[in-house]
Amino acid sequence: MPVISSTKNLEALSLTLVAEFDAGVERVWQIWEDPRQLERWWGPPGYPATFDRFDFQPGGKADYYMTTPEGEKPRGWWRFTAIEAPRKLEFDDGFSDADGAPQDEFGSSHATVNLEDLGGRTRMTLMSAFESEEQMEQMVQMGMEEGLKEAAGQIDAILAEPARAR
Repeated sequence: MPVISSTKNLEALSLTLVAEFDAGVERVWQIWEDPRQLERWWGPPGYPATFDRFDFQPGGKADYYMTTPEGEKPRGWWRFTAIEAPRKLEFDDGFSDADGAPQDEFGSSHATVNLEDLGGRTRMTLMSAFESEEQMEQMVQMGMEEGLKEAAGQIDAILAEPARAR
């Protein structure tokens, strides 16, 4: 299991996941910039993600849905706020309706992904910052922390495959 820690910080309104992988930073970056690789791990096992829009540039937007084992398709969105390949990615994210419009009832959060070179290995730190303690507690109760751990647990299998040519 690549996840080495998961930390909830109510004072900072954040959830931080740290994972390490036996792959270089450039290769780990590909699992974020390539939507077909991202689809293979972004949802926890049994909840595959499908990205139907993926404009990977600052100001760009991604729209996706996860298919539940019951066939439901809850939707989400990302708005990329910073991309510093291959080390840092930031995006706002939230839930959306069937047309991709944000659902305000859950608010949005801000994710920061940092990739750190550990001499041929990579440490990935994914921090989600929330708007309020209530929102953070609601997301954790909905399974966000466990889901992120399970999702990250699928990354090693993807990294074991040859890198895709660009």
